[in-house]
Amino acid sequence: RTTEQVLVLVREARREHPDRPALVLRAPADTLVALAGEHDAYTTMDAAAMAAAVGPLPEPRGRVHVLCSGAGDTPVAAEVAFVARVTGTESVRVDDVGASRMRAMISDGSLLDDVDCLVVVAGLDASLATTIAAMTDVPVVAVPTSTGQPAAFGGLGSLMTLMNSTSPGVAVTAIDNGYAAGVFAARVARRSAPR
Repeated sequence: RTTEQVLVLVREARREHPDRPALVLRAPADTLVALAGEHDAYTTMDAAAMAAAVGPLPEPRGRVHVLCSGAGDTPVAAEVAFVARVTGTESVRVDDVGASRMRAMISDGSLLDDVDCLVVVAGLDASLATTIAAMTDVPVVAVPTSTGQPAAFGGLGSLMTLMNSTSPGVAVTAIDNGYAAGVFAARVARRSAPR
């Protein structure tokens, strides 16, 4: 959509639902700048997620940790964290959870404790998601990504790995669907957190 089309849609959404934020995802920089210019103080933006929320955000309740293993997965992880935050939960993003950081996570345990839901964004064979799920009893949302080697078939390899995983407690989204993962994780976290 063009910047003007996005601005019109956001105006309509704000008019119909003034108590909720209008969410814009995967927008180019000029659209984000135009939104901030038009709505100023009511705009929450995240350049890494290429996203904006226009309107009041709910009080955060619960906590979501978003983990990914590589730079290629970062845009999807940023989208997950942003959506979870504007949907009403505290979100913490941890990028580059690879082999050396995995050892630290196992010994420390802080990333897997004191959290209501985990989201693991993983490309290639998506083994990070099943490994994390085996280490915790926290609900895990796995997001397969289309990044990685050509042999990963645009994320189909990640998706098939996750769909056929025997790790219990893992919900799987569609390929690159950070939006769905963020909303789901925020709902789990908000319902789990003390009121």
